[in-house]
Amino acid sequence: MSTIEAVVRPPSESRPSPTSPLRRMAAAWPTWGLVTTKNLELRRRRGLMIAVFVLILGPPVLEYGFRLLFHVVDPSTYGPAGTPSAFQDLLTPMVELGFIISVTVGAAAGTTDLTDGMFRHLVITGRSRVALFLARIPAGLAILLPVMAFAFTLCCLVTSFEGVPNPTAVSINNGVSVPVNLSESQFQTWIYQHPREAPEAFPRGPGHFVDDISVANGSTSSRYAAYTSVEATLNPSVNEMLKIGLWLELVVGVGFVVGLGFGALTGQRTVTTIVLIALQVIVTPIFDRAHIPFFINGQRLLVGVALDQLQPADLASGAGGGGGGGGGPLHFGGGGGPTGISPMPTWAMILVIVGWIVGWSVIGGWRMATRDA
Repeated sequence: MSTIEAVVRPPSESRPSPTSPLRRMAAAWPTWGLVTTKNLELRRRRGLMIAVFVLILGPPVLEYGFRLLFHVVDPSTYGPAGTPSAFQDLLTPMVELGFIISVTVGAAAGTTDLTDGMFRHLVITGRSRVALFLARIPAGLAILLPVMAFAFTLCCLVTSFEGVPNPTAVSINNGVSVPVNLSESQFQTWIYQHPREAPEAFPRGPGHFVDDISVANGSTSSRYAAYTSVEATLNPSVNEMLKIGLWLELVVGVGFVVGLGFGALTGQRTVTTIVLIALQVIVTPIFDRAHIPFFINGQRLLVGVALDQLQPADLASGAGGGGGGGGGPLHFGGGGGPTGISPMPTWAMILVIVGWIVGWSVIGGWRMATRDA
């Protein structure tokens, strides 16, 4: 008679249960193949891809193309193509159109499986729904971020190599010259080292202004704000260009993630796009400039307001190269004019932006995980 011996596996060698938290977490993480598949699905939408390239690359290509052409044909009448004013003028349409197209791509990525009737087939495969949602984030950003980076790089190259070289110093008041590209600490050192020139360039007393910025209190911060407003008429430095480029990428990334999450929640691409564009074009400028009593903190919770206040110094001071008295601060929500609410601390701006990104990612993932197949 043969006997069968049972082999008992020690606890240390036991495999995790298919329903263990570790397996569920691993299954919710999208694979590289899933990301590339979702990226290919978006790229195959030719109309959407044409809109991405036209709206993001169109403004700098047309603006600088015509300026370069006119300068070559008649250089005595048309100046260099890469002027600070052209750089500043291009930032507004690049931000507005970049946000619009990022929201559109996000809404398309969040609803494509439903509109194409593929959601049920994906669920039947047993693939994690959370992984299906998370795969769309890198898939969409891999399309939008490089296009925006290329468009902004084009602006920087033309501004740097086809414009007027920056002087080494700017003239403030009474012919006093101050070196360019000084940080606030370097600017304070310059004031201490020039006790006679500093009061002439930045006079104290009531009614004293430098480039429409009051320096009446004589504080270092007010003087530095006046200095940067004058310096803003020059081409931005490489460091500032890098900051502006990263801020543009942040705007595009936030727009895509919010559009993706909201699209997954509603399941309707058109409604998602219209609502989010109206939020940024209509609601954000109102909250950005209007002082609503007892609702200041509520205004600050809007992601467009936080993005406005987080923008680099050259943009916040009316530049990016404002061009000889250029058009005032750049407002993400559309329009111009001074902001009507006091600025938030940097940590609060970052917290609001991260909250919108994480919040809409969680909402979109939850809706996709609970949606009926």
